[in-house]
Amino acid sequence: MKAAVCRSFGQPLEIEELTIAEPGPGEIKVRLAACAICHSDVTLAEGGWGGELPAVYGHEASGIVESIGAGVSEAKPGDHVVVTLIRSCGSCHYCSHDIETQCDASFHLDANSPLSGSGDEAVSQGLNTGAFAEQVVVEQSQVCVIPKDIPLDSASILACGVLTGFGAVTNTAAIKPGSQVAVMGCGGVGINSIQGAVHCEASRIIALDLLDEKLELARQFGATHTVNSTDQNAAQQVIDLSEGRGVDYLFVTVGAKSAIEQSLGMLAKGGTAVIVGMPASGVMAQYDPGEFAAAGQSIIGSKMGSASVSRDIPELVKLYQAGSLKLDELISGRYALDDINDAIASVQRGEALRNVVIF
Repeated sequence: MKAAVCRSFGQPLEIEELTIAEPGPGEIKVRLAACAICHSDVTLAEGGWGGELPAVYGHEASGIVESIGAGVSEAKPGDHVVVTLIRSCGSCHYCSHDIETQCDASFHLDANSPLSGSGDEAVSQGLNTGAFAEQVVVEQSQVCVIPKDIPLDSASILACGVLTGFGAVTNTAAIKPGSQVAVMGCGGVGINSIQGAVHCEASRIIALDLLDEKLELARQFGATHTVNSTDQNAAQQVIDLSEGRGVDYLFVTVGAKSAIEQSLGMLAKGGTAVIVGMPASGVMAQYDPGEFAAAGQSIIGSKMGSASVSRDIPELVKLYQAGSLKLDELISGRYALDDINDAIASVQRGEALRNVVIF
C-alpha cells in the first residue's frame, strides 16, 4: 500500500510502501477514493501539535468498504462511505450527552496503529485515520455510509471541512434566524460556516479574510458583505455593517492569535465568539475579562462542529442532493498521491478551499 509518510516535522512527505493490518472487532478497512487536505494536517506535519513520527496524516476521506471486522453491522463490503477522525463509543458520559467529539473511551486502534513500515516499524495513524494512503483501517464509528451516486471526491470534504464549519454554526452555536454573523477566515472551514449561516437564515453574513479572491468566493457561498481583515479599520467596518452594534456571533475559523483577539472587538453586547480554528500548542490570546463580563459576551470552543457522524453526515448529504449545500464547488484542485507535497504547498500559500488527493 502506498502512503505519504511524515518522518521529520516541516519536511516534505515521503511516498512509501506500508503494510496495513486487517480490521479487528468493530473495525472497518476502506479502500480510499479521495482525501481532502485540511489545514490541521499541515499544522501536524509542521510539528505544531507535537506527535509521534513516523506518521501518516490525512483525515478527510471517502472510499469503498473493503472488509469488516467482527461485530460491524452498520457497513458492509462495497458500501460507499465518508471516513472521519471522530471515534465514539456511544455510551460514555460525553456520548450519552450527545457530545461525541469529546468521547473519552479507549479503542484498540488508540494504542495499536494498523500501519507498519517495510522493517515492521510502527507508523503512527495521524488524527485517528492516516488517510494520505490508499487504504485505512478505522473504528466503525468513524464511518458513515452514503448513497453511491454521491461523487466520492466531493463527499470526502464532508468528513471535516463541512462538519466543522457548518456544525459550528448549526450545532455549537445553534444560531437563531435573523442573527448577524461574521466569519473570520474564508478557507474550507470558514466557507462552510458561511453555508451554515445561510442555512440558519442569518440576516447578515460578513466574511473576513486577508485575500480579496477568498472574499469573492465567500460571496458565491452566501456572504452578504465582505471585509479585508488587513484593513486597519476592519473591526469598525464590521460594527458599521451590523447596525453599529457588532455581530451576534463571530466564528473564528483560522488558528491565529491575532484573529482571536481581533474578533472580540466586533461582538455586540450579548454576542458570542466561537473558536473553530485551532492554533498551535502554546499560543495564548488576551482579552479584558471585565469588559467581557460587563457586555454579557461569551467565548465558546467548537471541536469538529460538535458533530455526530451518524446524525449530521446523512443530513448534509440530503442538503447536497437538494441543491442547498455546495460541495463540488469547494474543490480547488485534484492531485495524485505522488503530488501531495504540491497540494500541501498550495494550501500553505492560502490558494485553496480544499485540495483533494485522488487515489
